[in-house]
Amino acid sequence: MTETVDQARGIAATRVITGKPGEVIEDGAVAIRGTSIAWVGQRGELPEEFQAVPLAEYPGGTILPGLVETHAHLGSRPGSGPRVPDVARHDQSWNALHSVHVLRQLGSIGITSAQSLGSRFYTDVAVREAVAQGLIDGPRIVAAGPMITTTAGHDWKDGAEVDSIDDIRHAVREHHKAGADVIKAAVTGGFFTPGTAQWKAQFSVGEIKVLVEEAHRLGKHVAVHAHGTQGIERAVEAGVDYIAHATFISDDGTTRFEPELADRIARAGIYVDVAAPPSYPLVPGETIAPRAYELYSHGVRIVTGHDIGAVIPAHAYLFGLQQLEEAGIPRDEILLAATSRAAAAIGLAGITGVIAPEYAADLLVVTGNPLENLHALDHRELILMRGEQFVPEPLPEFVGREGIADGKPGSTEGELARRARQLHFKELQQW
Repeated sequence: MTETVDQARGIAATRVITGKPGEVIEDGAVAIRGTSIAWVGQRGELPEEFQAVPLAEYPGGTILPGLVETHAHLGSRPGSGPRVPDVARHDQSWNALHSVHVLRQLGSIGITSAQSLGSRFYTDVAVREAVAQGLIDGPRIVAAGPMITTTAGHDWKDGAEVDSIDDIRHAVREHHKAGADVIKAAVTGGFFTPGTAQWKAQFSVGEIKVLVEEAHRLGKHVAVHAHGTQGIERAVEAGVDYIAHATFISDDGTTRFEPELADRIARAGIYVDVAAPPSYPLVPGETIAPRAYELYSHGVRIVTGHDIGAVIPAHAYLFGLQQLEEAGIPRDEILLAATSRAAAAIGLAGITGVIAPEYAADLLVVTGNPLENLHALDHRELILMRGEQFVPEPLPEFVGREGIADGKPGSTEGELARRARQLHFKELQQW
């Protein structure tokens, strides 16, 4: 049905941060028609066709693009269940319901798009469709399905093990058939999979290249889980699009940043999230994004992926942004990393992440100015997803890196990370 001006609506605020580098519109307004942005500019320049459209006013507020999470894990993860009468019988249904719970929490923060980088049973694909078809309200999903790994490799329990070139091609094609948007592979071991070596690569350069070629042939970008420097090097050489973690763990188990490798990542235009475990040897006062400033200083495209659902809970997203600032990243750069750049990283460039005509009306209105204080993002006035208002749910308080991970006394995010790190170095002595 053709929409009319009568179906348009608008919002106005003290400023509009558009998501384009350096662009801030003072005394700004946004006109919306249907699910899309129709116009953005200064309120006094509102086109005649929108003059009769009522404007929702937010004095002292800021309109910015909806936030983006580039590295989430939907579904039931360690410490979150399933607590059901018969785990084998109810595991899939519990996983789907828990995925919706995580998605609703993300939406309640002002996240309007999220990339799922590992989900059992292809639950993220099903939930994506439920959102798209209006069964549930929540952020749009870019879905990976189960992470592709080697037999007994990191995250093998999610069910996408491969051991040959043919296996890799078949796995990518199976993911395509199942409706995945992005192909995620574990190119190194991981901290939460016993028996894997985080500092060692799980695939050769040639194997990763086949995965990339097959994914790109099918129109999908490639994200890789990579803690070890060896795996990072191979992923860069193979031409991946996105690196999760980039921890830079060397063969001796220590964390050593490699400037030349960072330069290669930057030249290749690879997006990187910095959801990494603590450095070893330990660095007092280190943020939860220990490589952030070093990578940023070398021109790497940092994006806001937090390993949500696996390492930190959904309601800790804004804490993650604040940690980037504490690491030394400028606020304007953080907001780009959370909006337009993050959207591009997950394949949504030209669709969302920017306030401009014909982009999706994915908007967040907050009190205050996040360019002056990121805590303004805590004061949400309005969340729009594809032009419709999203009604947020109450969120639990996140009290920092020692925040409760799963509601059990004594089980904190910080303790989980330390235990994983301790396990890692005990294993290292056996290799």
